[in-house]
Amino acid sequence: MSTGKTLLALVLTALLPASAAWAANNDTLVYCSEASPESFNPQIASSGPSFVASSQVLYNRLINFDPVKNTPVPSLAESWTISPDGKTYTFALRKGVKFNSNKFFKPTRDFNADDVIFSVLRQKDPKHPYHNVSQGQYEYFNDVGLDKLIQEVKKVDDTHVQFVLSEPNAAFLADWGMDFASILSAEYADAMLKKGTPENVDTWPIGTGPYVLQQYKVDSQIRYLANPNYWDGEVAIKHLIFAITPNVETRLAKLQTNECQIIPAPSPVQFEVIKKNKDLTLHSVDALNVGYLAFNTEKKPFDNVLVRQALNYATDKTAIVNAVFMGSGTVAKSPIPPNMMGFNKDLKDYGYDPEKAKALLKQAGLEQGAEVTLWSMPVQRPYNPNSRRIAEMIQNDWAKVGIKAKIVSYEWGEYLSGMRKGEHDSALFGWMSDNGDPDNFADVLLGCNSIKTGSNAARWCDKGYNDLVEKAKLTSDPAARTKLYGQAQEIFYQQAPWIALANGKTFYATRSNVSGYSVSLMGSDFSKTKLN
Repeated sequence: MSTGKTLLALVLTALLPASAAWAANNDTLVYCSEASPESFNPQIASSGPSFVASSQVLYNRLINFDPVKNTPVPSLAESWTISPDGKTYTFALRKGVKFNSNKFFKPTRDFNADDVIFSVLRQKDPKHPYHNVSQGQYEYFNDVGLDKLIQEVKKVDDTHVQFVLSEPNAAFLADWGMDFASILSAEYADAMLKKGTPENVDTWPIGTGPYVLQQYKVDSQIRYLANPNYWDGEVAIKHLIFAITPNVETRLAKLQTNECQIIPAPSPVQFEVIKKNKDLTLHSVDALNVGYLAFNTEKKPFDNVLVRQALNYATDKTAIVNAVFMGSGTVAKSPIPPNMMGFNKDLKDYGYDPEKAKALLKQAGLEQGAEVTLWSMPVQRPYNPNSRRIAEMIQNDWAKVGIKAKIVSYEWGEYLSGMRKGEHDSALFGWMSDNGDPDNFADVLLGCNSIKTGSNAARWCDKGYNDLVEKAKLTSDPAARTKLYGQAQEIFYQQAPWIALANGKTFYATRSNVSGYSVSLMGSDFSKTKLN
């Protein structure tokens, strides 16, 4: 999972001074981003900051999501039809949508079906000339199973594209609103391939989104210009600047001094400071996420279900949520968030019971205890606002029942890569919904096929569970799907591949004169933002 920083630094020039502090005016907005993007191509990126800097600013997808209902609504596709057998989807594409230009290329045509075909086949077809460009890792496309699900994608005409699937899939439509499904320019890709510089497609992007990339300096700044031809209406703020600011305290300080007008993910300990400042506003959004600790079920002692159950009982989740989330989260018990279709509200949870934990460990032959490693995330997320503190509280809880956990951490890219390879004993992780569908949690995080793709951090494969979630994917009726997911969650509870820790809200803060900026299931939307 390469960050791609070296390549980006070499390719993108005309850089801004690193120390520049941009004074806000009515046509300039500064957003304090958490990190440099791995890539400006969301097909090969995997982190939230990368998606905000690429897919959510530079691109569009076939569909978007209603910010309240989290249901698919038109975007680059104006409408769609589904065949009676659920295996053929035909999208009618929006006409008159313009691609942006850059110093390497000026498009000669509007968005059409060729761009959709290119954006799909680059990810799906190993023989495609772009498949291996920029190291060609299409994790999200593969994680949701589109590499196997899509049998054929074909151009009906310039304004119609048809997908033929190997089987019905209730989550397929929602998948096309995810970041990796951003539509790239096939015409630009062809031109760069002929010039021998195909990597320009990923480092100097051309999209249909509200902004155009202007300048970039790794670990410092990204500058964007408003797209004057944006199909979805006028973009109010002409200049958008990302000031890359990894430190959470520094982000707040910049917001207080008006060096930034928007910051993501303030720490819960900062909430009161923000609320008391009349020039700042704290915002919260009900999110679809879950934070958890995954046991690597391929490694001892976590290959034993009794050990996994014991450590669920040994972990005081309520104390963790109270101490770390400080009102920004609730205790979780399921891999599916409680405000999502398919959540089993009657599911049991493991109460805090150290004596029961000790009895189960004795039954498992671990009366004398064991030593394990516990991986702690190096980043802050709504589902885990302070991973080190959570790890220390779990470490303390486990020590009371004889399990000694050594806390380790790594750089984020290394952490993700190692976890996908199964190098951990146990690891803190979490997931934020990409498409509003329960399959995005139940299968992507715990399905048997997800061990191969690396998104199943527990490396747990239970046939009964897997059969239920696979059947749910084939079922279009919401009530029938909910029942299947409910049964799958009962197996999850019994087999305990995780400790489901918390469901967190998404928080962000703005200067009080900011309006129109929104955060939803699909991330950040700057296109309607204004400074009053």
